[in-house]
Amino acid sequence: MKLSYNWLKQYINMDVDPQELSPILTDIGLEVEGLEKFQSVKGGLEGIVIGEVLTCERHPNADKLSVTTVQTGDKVLPIVCGAPNVAKGQKVLVATVGTTLYDGDESFKIKKSKIRGEVSEGMICAEDELGLGTSHDGIMVLADDAPVGKPAKEYIHIEEDWVYEIGLTPNRADAASHIGSARDLVAGLNWLKERNHQLNLPSVADFKVDNHDLDIDVVVEDMDACPRYTGLTITGITVEESPEWLKNRLNAIGVRPINNIVDITNFVLHETGHPLHAFDAAKITGNKVVVKKLPSETPFVTLDEMERKLHVDDLMICNVEGGMCIAGVFGGADSGVSENTTSIFLESAYFDPTHIRKTSKRHVLQTDASFRFERGADPNITEYALKRAALLIKDIAGGQISSEIKDVYPNPIEKWTIDISFDRVNRLIGKEIEKDVMVNILEDLDMEVLATSHEGLKLLIPTFKVDVKREVDIVEEILRVYGYNNIEIPEKVNSSVSLRQKPDQERIQNIVADYLVGQGFTEMMNNSLTKAAYIEKSTVFDQDNSVELLNPLSTDLNIMRQTLLFGGLEVINYNQNRRINDLKIFEFGKIYQRKSEATKGTGVKNYFEEKHLAIFTTGKMEAENWNSSHANADFYMAKGVVESILKRLGIDRRNMTMVESSTDDFAYCLDYIVNDKVVVKVGEVSKKLLKSFDIKQGVYVADINWDKITALVPTRDLTYKAISKFPAVRRDLALIVDKTVTFELLKEVAVKAERKMLKEVGIFDIYEGDKIPEGKKSYALSFVLQDENKTLTDKIIDKAMRRIQQALEKEAGAQLR
Repeated sequence: MKLSYNWLKQYINMDVDPQELSPILTDIGLEVEGLEKFQSVKGGLEGIVIGEVLTCERHPNADKLSVTTVQTGDKVLPIVCGAPNVAKGQKVLVATVGTTLYDGDESFKIKKSKIRGEVSEGMICAEDELGLGTSHDGIMVLADDAPVGKPAKEYIHIEEDWVYEIGLTPNRADAASHIGSARDLVAGLNWLKERNHQLNLPSVADFKVDNHDLDIDVVVEDMDACPRYTGLTITGITVEESPEWLKNRLNAIGVRPINNIVDITNFVLHETGHPLHAFDAAKITGNKVVVKKLPSETPFVTLDEMERKLHVDDLMICNVEGGMCIAGVFGGADSGVSENTTSIFLESAYFDPTHIRKTSKRHVLQTDASFRFERGADPNITEYALKRAALLIKDIAGGQISSEIKDVYPNPIEKWTIDISFDRVNRLIGKEIEKDVMVNILEDLDMEVLATSHEGLKLLIPTFKVDVKREVDIVEEILRVYGYNNIEIPEKVNSSVSLRQKPDQERIQNIVADYLVGQGFTEMMNNSLTKAAYIEKSTVFDQDNSVELLNPLSTDLNIMRQTLLFGGLEVINYNQNRRINDLKIFEFGKIYQRKSEATKGTGVKNYFEEKHLAIFTTGKMEAENWNSSHANADFYMAKGVVESILKRLGIDRRNMTMVESSTDDFAYCLDYIVNDKVVVKVGEVSKKLLKSFDIKQGVYVADINWDKITALVPTRDLTYKAISKFPAVRRDLALIVDKTVTFELLKEVAVKAERKMLKEVGIFDIYEGDKIPEGKKSYALSFVLQDENKTLTDKIIDKAMRRIQQALEKEAGAQLR
């Protein structure tokens, strides 16, 4: 939001430098994000002087050019001019050498030059070249009494202003105008400086109805969406260009002037914070305004000449034949004010914020009106804003007020009361503030003190303070004016000891994140919102389980993610499009689903969320170097990372089984299962899915259910023991097994057969081929045995190995090779 310094001064008797005012605005909660100088003529006519044409002769080498000499005070300048109306004796505006002229956002500097052989030391300017008008028919000729040599900026009035860019928070609808911001400034200046500032509102006491020549009826069919609708008619107006003061006000805050009627409605909007709309009365068929909702998919052409299909909940301003305006959001193409308009119906209404916000989001229409209505306008300012605009229209565009004010307001919204305790206010602020200071601040903010006691105050809250509903909101109002910087930082900090839950989720996440970063991975963070199209194309995830947004910003962000997979693939695609093909990335994030057994309600109990860790690898395993292996990432790399994480967390792998699986999203997948639940999934992404993301190389993914994995982390502290004094012994077996038998099964059987002495089981060779029967394969396994209390003898070792071998033969069908 932009605020004009000159405009603010219309409502406050202040004498504060614009730069000095900037930190004051920030301190009272209106954060200044930028401050820039505005000039009604860009460049401020710097370097432009008044000159007199002494001589004017035809250019010897060009029929359409003239060679002139111009007196600019103590200098006579030769200037070549192409204007057809230049003549001897004229008083003109001259851009001297070194002057910068502006054409919109572009600029050029006047230089001494030769034009067709004749020297030119300046430029005689037309009004459009200086930004003083739009005409380019010829040079700008001044009155005969214009003083030669005088700077143009002293002869022609140039308005200068300072414009603040305010970062307005969504709860501050009351400050979304110059009057609203001025109210805050009065409170701030009275506290920070002398208490002699007051808010001066423009008077509407002169408002009166001139005649009853044009009566337009108003019917509100949906009082929930439009609690108040106010309007009147004005006849005999002349639609034309606005006066300079009005155009300057709007230009300063970045609003393009259109015509005097539209400019007045925009002026009042930015003055009072209340949006208005002017309809061409001749286009209101039936002389009736109807506020209602139209059937779904009704076509409506808006001011930007786009046809939009209406939603059943879009509130419309209609005549007896059809829609004229999307209420509180955007006008229609066929009902607005044009240069031929002579009578208008002026609207000032209060619309339900929720309706306006949803309509604005649905149609992707963010306007100055919707910005204010969806945050909560003041329902009790509609009549004041209407009278203010009507008086300005009479003054600027002529005309007469030709109807009584139509005010449909069956259920008035009243002010409300809040009780505050001085003790609670001081406790929340952290400092004792004098009671008189509190009262002065609140009264400056237009909150009425109904009763005062030793314990506190009873306040009457105005309806424009839509965000002030509780005692704590009053504390915020007091504190932002009093100044956060005026609250001293205490010399001591009070704290209490709180025990963290075990396992410590944050600590565990940091351990794993540090490990992955140490292995060359980069952490990423994706949006929890994603597009429903991903789920619709997937056979793994059920579309009915998606958590859908009621008012999505776009179709790309219309559901909560059910998996971290698609976000990771988007990141890989983004990087590969920028020739970054070797990636090792990971993300901690939550996934969201609707419970399959959920009812049709939208309560929280129908949904659940889980935290996951997703790890992605693609491209080369190592950065290119003369001594690197140049190996590509593969399934075993991803699996190895998972195994390292489990080991780092101290998770007992003996209670975990692995099962191969395959889905449309994965060409090959391995599931880690605990208590019949998948806790980890490692796999290669299917080519079909990669193609849908335009990824042209293999991607390997590990999806770890973080909530389930951390539940397996031992809660006891780690203990250490000395290295055994007794040596370990290794024995190897070469076994022939069925191709379907996995190493994991063999390891599980061996551990079960010799729990006491067997410390490790490894695999160091797999062979298929010559001398191995069809359907079989050979595993070469290593077994490490150790007794913590004595040295193992050959007899004990052989006995243990026979138990292991027999168990492998019985339970896995293994044969000694």
